[in-house]
Amino acid sequence: MGALEGKVAIVTGGNSGIGLATAKRFVEEGAYVFITARRQSELDKAVAEIGHDVTAIAGDLAKIEDISKIATVVKAEKGVIDIIVSNAGFTERSMIEEITPEHFDKSFNLMARAPVFLVQKLLPLMTRKGSIILVSSAMHQMGFAGHTAYAAVKATNRSYARTWAAEFKDRGIRANTLSPGLTDTPILDSQAEGLDRQEVINGYVSAIPLGRAAEAVEIANAAVFLGSDQSSYVTGADLMVDGGIGQV
Repeated sequence: MGALEGKVAIVTGGNSGIGLATAKRFVEEGAYVFITARRQSELDKAVAEIGHDVTAIAGDLAKIEDISKIATVVKAEKGVIDIIVSNAGFTERSMIEEITPEHFDKSFNLMARAPVFLVQKLLPLMTRKGSIILVSSAMHQMGFAGHTAYAAVKATNRSYARTWAAEFKDRGIRANTLSPGLTDTPILDSQAEGLDRQEVINGYVSAIPLGRAAEAVEIANAAVFLGSDQSSYVTGADLMVDGGIGQV
């Protein structure tokens, strides 16, 4: 029996990268998974790759009405949710002189505001206790030039986990952050925009004790732990899966 047998989960940004890897691992461990992303075409590819026990819901998490639609579909199809993985995000490098209100608002709307209302809308469906996993970043406790908005929203998610661990303790709902380091996913393309991708990777790798980028499945394996009863005594925590870059 899998570690998530009988669980119902939702993974935002489940069409690629860490989100897709997490959805695949959840299904392998026995869960039924809802995945969300903006583009239906990308979701269709992800569903084909996952293969079974998955429903795709297209929606823009920056829009409250789309979050409500997602919750409505989950309620209609399953009536319950056990695991929320708030993963949708992006990275855009911008030095402080170049930051625009559009860049700032785009970052905070998707990665800081959306998790709050996603949890708010799905909370009534968490009737079997459960686990909330907020995908943060090792960058929330580090300083990297050009990441003012990104690092800030990831620190916001870390704060949510602490607050919700306290707020939901009487409901049996755990809340934790999962903080990856450098991970070889399509999000690196936006980090390297205008730069040589391999040079960007090499720049990070030189500071990582394990000497390499993570594979998306390595982050997904940690999400399985946080979503399962294996982490039944873990809440309010920050699981750093970063190759040591934020630790030394």
